Amino acid sequence: MADTNERQNKSTLKKTRQTRKPTKETKNITDISKKKTSSRKPRKNKKVTEEVRFKKSPLKIIPLGGLLEIGKNITVFEYEDEIIIVDCGLAFPTEDMLGVDLVVADMSYLEKNKNKIKGLFVTHGHEDHIGGIPYLLRQVNVPIYGTKFTLGLIRNKLEEHRLLKSTTLYEVEQGTTIDAGKMKVEFIRTSHSIPDAVGFAIYTPVGIVMHTGDFKIDYTPIDGQKIDFGRLAEIGEKGVLLLMSDSTNAERKGFTKSESTIGEVFDELFMHCRKRIIVATFASNVHRVQQIIDASYENGRKVAICGRSMVKMIETACELGYMNIPKNTLIDIDLINKYADEKLTIITTGSQGEPMSALTRMAAGDHKKVEITPNDLVIISANPIPGNEKFVTKVIDDLMQIGAEVVYSSLADVHVSGHGCQEEQKLMLSLVKPKYFMPVHGEYRQLIAHAETAEKLGIPHENIFIMKNGKVLEIGEKEAKITGTVQAGKVMVDGLGIGDVGNIVLKDRQHLSQDGLIIIVLAMDAATGEIVSGPEIISRGFVYVRESENLMEEMKEIIREELSKLEENHVTDWAVIKLTIKDTLKDFLAKKNRRNPMVLPIILEV
Repeated sequence: MADTNERQNKSTLKKTRQTRKPTKETKNITDISKKKTSSRKPRKNKKVTEEVRFKKSPLKIIPLGGLLEIGKNITVFEYEDEIIIVDCGLAFPTEDMLGVDLVVADMSYLEKNKNKIKGLFVTHGHEDHIGGIPYLLRQVNVPIYGTKFTLGLIRNKLEEHRLLKSTTLYEVEQGTTIDAGKMKVEFIRTSHSIPDAVGFAIYTPVGIVMHTGDFKIDYTPIDGQKIDFGRLAEIGEKGVLLLMSDSTNAERKGFTKSESTIGEVFDELFMHCRKRIIVATFASNVHRVQQIIDASYENGRKVAICGRSMVKMIETACELGYMNIPKNTLIDIDLINKYADEKLTIITTGSQGEPMSALTRMAAGDHKKVEITPNDLVIISANPIPGNEKFVTKVIDDLMQIGAEVVYSSLADVHVSGHGCQEEQKLMLSLVKPKYFMPVHGEYRQLIAHAETAEKLGIPHENIFIMKNGKVLEIGEKEAKITGTVQAGKVMVDGLGIGDVGNIVLKDRQHLSQDGLIIIVLAMDAATGEIVSGPEIISRGFVYVRESENLMEEMKEIIREELSKLEENHVTDWAVIKLTIKDTLKDFLAKKNRRNPMVLPIILEV
């Protein structure tokens, strides 16, 4: 493939670091695509009597997650008999998913086509882009391509799931192009709220597809790694067939502030504070954590880390060289009582008010090592993810009731987004200049807002595709259209169970949580079918038995009457008996107190 960017021809993949003997986990690739198209002109004397033109197959783009929702981003690019995957994330359960730990995409399509898959390419290390990888690898063993920090986080995740030794990871430098068969993938540096984020230029036989990943335009990033405007413009000049662009902040006008502005706010908050400072933020926002540590060090404070994910993230960032912590700044969380409040900062997880997170347990007075007092300044350096607002509000209220001072985004600029607003999205569209446009990474209203922005910049309405998970977009050299649907949806993970909790189970859980449970126990003679004992009634979540003895007796009497009728009619089929008891009791309770508990009859054979 022709490429004017000389740096790509010189790029190589680095072998990922190992602290033990090499396993199948890593490989070193030096054979990056270096082919150049021939510059020779056809011979003028040769007469061309007939031109045979073969129509190229269309490129199929199939989002399996990440559209009309926030989370579980995963997109399939399929050309003829080859597939590459971009990202494989998870989503967090909604309120109606009782007991569910996390949600991943339905990957049945990939399992059916596993022999076609050439690799998984990852844009960055956030959970909504890498959290589903262990669940994909249990179905399909594919090589994974990512940047240094992204692979560091993936490696940690695979170690937890005991999948590291059987997985091949390729570390890719920004600016490198990877040959994936009939498609090639170029890693392009972008800016986001996590180090080493990239977008992809995917070179296919029908044209170039640009996938931005999550991005913002940060002119003064903490690590100095600015988005590669030059390369984006070069690719735009070549001619981009399709742009797939981050839509998270598509409804917000203007620009997203630089991450570096947060450091100034922290400096001001820390400078004259005589209280203990507790800062809650996303563990993955390494640059935010670095600024908190810097502000603490400059004001003579020791720093303690609270929360397993925060500890692991900082360890990984330091090991890979993405954080610089001054010597003797960090202390163990067990030693915080040995330091005066004005000499201490605690960095913790729980900025989203998650029920079991460290900050939530502190606010509830349940944390074993940190007790909130009126001499605490708590800074929540994050905005609530949609759906988490009431959890965050509850934590803030609990902290204030204890007497702590709480600073959050509504009171001070202690958070900036990692996603670009409308003006940044316009800049991306203007640089790339695509023929077709697909907004991604957002709920429906955000995709629509992004589509409207694209129309304002001159992209025809008919060239903009608002897709749904599972829909197939086919793009050829001359046209693009939605042609069909593949299996897609949500797979719920509950404990060690994957996919064994479905809609029926969730409905039962909702029913139990809202109306409670009544268990009817009977004993039946195996020979005659006669009821010899019972009914006994057990209530859970419906009424307290001791305070509702009259109701319990009424229910028993009704069940006895129904059993007598069944016995008179010589009905001995257990299924019929159970159904009759269930329906009779539900009708009675609906009339008696307008409640609808789950009724579970149990017949014991004696």
